Amino acid sequence: MTREDFIKIIDAKVKLIRNEFNYTQDKMAQILGISKKTLIQVEKGRSSLGWTTSVALCTLFKNSEIIEMLFGGSVEDLLLTLAFDNYEENFPKTLGGKVWWKHVEEKSGYKIQQNIISSHYRILDEKDRRISSSFDLDYIEDQFKKLTSS
Repeated sequence: MTREDFIKIIDAKVKLIRNEFNYTQDKMAQILGISKKTLIQVEKGRSSLGWTTSVALCTLFKNSEIIEMLFGGSVEDLLLTLAFDNYEENFPKTLGGKVWWKHVEEKSGYKIQQNIISSHYRILDEKDRRISSSFDLDYIEDQFKKLTSS
C-alpha cells in the first residue's frame, strides 16, 4: 500500500465515516478544517482529501468501525509506516494479532506478522508490543534476525 492508495481508500469512504458518526457535511468539514464545498467534491469523487487531511480524519476518527475494517485494526501503525520508511519505536502493547494479522515467523519470543488488509509487516516482542513495522519484508526479516540472534 502506498500513500496514494491510502488516500484513495479514505476518499471513497469519507461519506460513510461521516454518516457513521451522524455528522452533517458542515460539521464534518469544520472538524477536518476544510470547506463544505471541498467535502462535497470529495464525497462525489471529484476531488481528494490529500495526505494531511486523510491522516487527520483517521486520527480524529480512530474509533471508527469503518476505518478499522478498511485497514485491519488500529490505523496508527499503518499511518506511521506510510509516513516513515521502516518505522521503529517502542509501540504500546497490541492484542497480539488475533484478528487482522497472519503469522509469518516466530523465534525466541519475537514474531513477524503481516496485516491481511494493508499487507504491511510488524515485529512483536514476547509481550505483544510492536518493535518495528514496514512494507519491506527484507527490512523486517533483517531486524528480526538482529533481535533473535542475540
